[in-house]
Amino acid sequence: MQTHGIPVYEQKNAINNDRTFRFFINKQKFEELSRFQVRTNDLIISCSGTVGKISIIKDEDPKGIISQALLILRPDVSKIRLKYLYYFLSSKQGFELLTQASHGSVQINIAERKVVESIPILLPPLPEQKAIAGVLSSLDDKIDLLHRHNRTLEAMAEALFRQWFVEEADEGWEERKLEELCTITRGSSPRPIIKYIYNGTVPWIKIADGSRSSNFFIDSTNEFIIEEGVSKSVKVFPGDLILSNSATCGFPYFVEIEGCIHDGWLLFRDFKGITKLFLFFFIKTIFNELNNIADGSVQNNLNTGILKEYLIKLPNIDLVTTFDKHAEIFINKLKQNQLQIRTLEKLRDTLLPKLMCGEVRVVT
Repeated sequence: MQTHGIPVYEQKNAINNDRTFRFFINKQKFEELSRFQVRTNDLIISCSGTVGKISIIKDEDPKGIISQALLILRPDVSKIRLKYLYYFLSSKQGFELLTQASHGSVQINIAERKVVESIPILLPPLPEQKAIAGVLSSLDDKIDLLHRHNRTLEAMAEALFRQWFVEEADEGWEERKLEELCTITRGSSPRPIIKYIYNGTVPWIKIADGSRSSNFFIDSTNEFIIEEGVSKSVKVFPGDLILSNSATCGFPYFVEIEGCIHDGWLLFRDFKGITKLFLFFFIKTIFNELNNIADGSVQNNLNTGILKEYLIKLPNIDLVTTFDKHAEIFINKLKQNQLQIRTLEKLRDTLLPKLMCGEVRVVT
């Protein structure tokens, strides 16, 4: 497999709007595949499996080609504004039109360009299209700014921990097993799970809920279980520290909701000699190591026994407490930003369908 060169845009690049790549081609192959090359202001859209996820190719994005899981949309700017089309297809109305026009015996598929081209689109005058896109873009820009601020705060907190407890670690610090410093409990899943999620009301925290999080916190879930399932699972409360134990192992999160965790999570409580914040940032420093010791034939699983035996150099508790006071400043600001993000996302998601169907008009 080629590990450098000109990248291949995959479905995840549209779904998650990220710009990390797994596959690359050389310049000769790139030139041969000219009809699949992306340009600035192209829209790439996922066309099979998780369909209808869209990303705009920006000036700073690398040139590349699309995989078979994507389509390129190149709007006629004399008729439709780029960002208006982006928001229309991102709306509930646009997604429903896509899925209605799709076909596929096993999964939805819009791999044929004519499927997208056949979708009817409400087209206000160009100035109004620009105004609608401007309203939505301003909200997205604020959301993006808050996300970037949070990433900076995360990096600063992690750098502080690394400086105090890794780079400036005292050789005289005592080594203790992790199980001596806290209790470690594995989550549990009521079986069969389908019986317990129908009409559920209790948040059911799965690995995917962590993957969706853009920061240190899990504050929402996609699924819920019924009250009867709570006693067959492991209950968590706001402030609890959990660690992904399967699939993408080694990611710690703070829980911000009352709910239950399934067996892909580990729960840490009853801290002795260390604090919850200390352990959280410590885990982040050994993420690669945790992944290396994970095992599993189909998906990685972190061996709980090995984790309990993991040795930690135990700093002076006064130093740990001082670190907590500094880290809490970063954590509290992260929470404030996350609340703002949720508020702005709710406003955007409320406005989006109303603007796209003409229920709300923007005066130009």
